[in-house]
Amino acid sequence: MPPVVQRLRRLPNPRLTGLGAGLFATASMLFFAFLDALLFDAEPVVYGALFLPVSAVTALWVRPADLVTAPITVPIAFAIGALPISGGTEGFGGQVMGLVTTLAVHAGWLYGGTLVAGLIATVRKVREMGRRQLARDMAATRAGAGPRGRTAGSGRTPAPRSGATASRAVRRG
Repeated sequence: MPPVVQRLRRLPNPRLTGLGAGLFATASMLFFAFLDALLFDAEPVVYGALFLPVSAVTALWVRPADLVTAPITVPIAFAIGALPISGGTEGFGGQVMGLVTTLAVHAGWLYGGTLVAGLIATVRKVREMGRRQLARDMAATRAGAGPRGRTAGSGRTPAPRSGATASRAVRRG
């Protein structure tokens, strides 16, 4: 096995619930926003660049049953995390206007991270569906049935009709 694959297999592989994935993404983005404000004077490009790996990790760590939540929670985490770097003026209205402006100006990062999470979640879901179908086909084969769980002659061809029923079927078309 290549050394890169061996290293990747040693990394943590948690399975977060949908709520846990949302909390992870939100906490991570708040942490990175405060770190950005402290080290880079609230540079939104740094915040946006850090959003992409957080989106990927969130989509990778969410459990298969909650995959649909990953592309939903990461934009919410981006918006909540953008509060410390939005640079609004004093008061509630000024803070809201600063946040809306930050979200509008840096929507590319928001869309990019959401796209990353959506693509990863979609690929994981398709692979999971393929694994389930393969397991069903293998179980059906072991049980003596063909693929998709059908036994031989289980309705693949209609039963032959007799007498009057067959003639009525021909007349109907």
